[in-house]
Amino acid sequence: MANSGMADPKGGLRGGSRAGVPAPLISPLTATLALLAAGALPLLGQFGNEPQKQLPAPAVNWTQEQDQKNMLDQLGIKALRPGASGNESDPNHANYDESKANPWPDYPDPLTLKNGQKVTTAEMWWKQRRPEIVEDFESEVYGRVPKDVPKVTWTVKAVDNETIGFSPVIAKDLVGHVDNASYPLIDVNIHMTLVTPAKAKGPVPVLVMFTRAGFPNPREPSDAEFERINQAWKAILIQQDPSLKDVFAQHPAWQPVKGTPFQFPQLNEDGGMPNTWQLIAAGWGFALLDPASVQADNGAGITRWVIGLVNHGQARHPDDWGALRAWAWGASRSLDYLETDPSVDAKHVGIEGVSRYGKGALVTEAFDQRFAMGLIGSSGEGGVKPSRRNWGEELENLSGGEYYWMAGNFMKYGAKESSFGSKTASDLPVDSPELIALCAPRLVFVSYGVPEKGDAKWLDHQGSYMATVAAQPVFQLLGAKTLGVSSDYHREKMPPVNVGLLDGQLAWRQHDGGHTDAPNMKYFIAWADKFIGHTP
Repeated sequence: MANSGMADPKGGLRGGSRAGVPAPLISPLTATLALLAAGALPLLGQFGNEPQKQLPAPAVNWTQEQDQKNMLDQLGIKALRPGASGNESDPNHANYDESKANPWPDYPDPLTLKNGQKVTTAEMWWKQRRPEIVEDFESEVYGRVPKDVPKVTWTVKAVDNETIGFSPVIAKDLVGHVDNASYPLIDVNIHMTLVTPAKAKGPVPVLVMFTRAGFPNPREPSDAEFERINQAWKAILIQQDPSLKDVFAQHPAWQPVKGTPFQFPQLNEDGGMPNTWQLIAAGWGFALLDPASVQADNGAGITRWVIGLVNHGQARHPDDWGALRAWAWGASRSLDYLETDPSVDAKHVGIEGVSRYGKGALVTEAFDQRFAMGLIGSSGEGGVKPSRRNWGEELENLSGGEYYWMAGNFMKYGAKESSFGSKTASDLPVDSPELIALCAPRLVFVSYGVPEKGDAKWLDHQGSYMATVAAQPVFQLLGAKTLGVSSDYHREKMPPVNVGLLDGQLAWRQHDGGHTDAPNMKYFIAWADKFIGHTP
């Protein structure tokens, strides 16, 4: 990655305008003070008469609306079509009429090359068709990970011997520092917590879960240690206020610090134990990975966190990565660490997420073939749901709303008026079946709940099932088992709720709970164990 003051690899010098983005209005004095505070500049005179290096420009500090407007201007878009409303009383309410749900009924064929030739062998898939699909997703949908992303150095901050359920575990709290030597104004530290069974006789499979990181059940002091702590607290308090000595004498049994009382765990919707308890009980480990420590979940943060670090605090180009791809990159860096940890079976690491993190989990598995499996929960538009389906959430909801999840180029397909005319989802060169297909022949478990419990119709359960069906031919070509149904996604209907299609490496199950994958966890573990040869 270029050093401070060097030429921007994407064109222009840092500190000037870039891709139509004006340099921020900030005085040189303010910039210098900020750099001194960050430790990015030496004290004056430290290097004698050496030439002064050019200062990196401070990060653009835009609102989400300003960032979105900049991208629209770069693309030449004057107006976007509004997305569908989730309020069914609104004039532009989302469609829930199946007869109107397929304006573009045919999805791109994952096994047809751009020149029209059919893919008939695994070699053609790996060498020709898969690279075509990856290129289209990178250019038009999720964006490209820059070649100059700096390295990540992992540090174990603390290790705690804890208990999950009734099983002893070893919990490691980790921070992955992203090298920011080229732009010290932005500091990115990825937060992950790895938890593995303490009594495991060897490396265990691990499920990386997109969620907040931190010790799940910190070990507390013993009774004797609590006694020492309380004696010390009382002594300090009396020293600060001698009159408290009489108060403590009148209440000799009261203690300032107490242990946490035992609490029964909050059960899953199906009455089962929490997901983490189930994983540990089955002889798995899990890693809690905080996506917000990689990239903010908003447009205002797109010039900060890891995307901003690589862009030296400036705005994106249209094919630059969005938050979904950044989260996936963070998951890949977590796998870099897991491959070095002797407690982890690095060949059998999975990725899990629900809703927007379900999208992130699918993108992770699609682009990083080291992940052996994925549990993709209620991912909807931008995930398993086909953009060509007119049901619930539409492409326009993302191109105009959560545009920062995607590459800037994705906004073109929601354009109502622009220098290039108008485009729709039908103009996308790829759709969600191809994203699922990029995971083949590795394990993919697509999970949904039911609208009655809160897994909204908005997510398009039937459309997501159709996309899963449409991905089957690639799994079959590569020798994997599939759902056990035909690949005619135009006709196939979802199986009944709580009926899982779990015989193949590509699996589907709609549980009777809400917007969560928890009721499917026990099915996921048993299904994955079968294919990876793991014994609970």
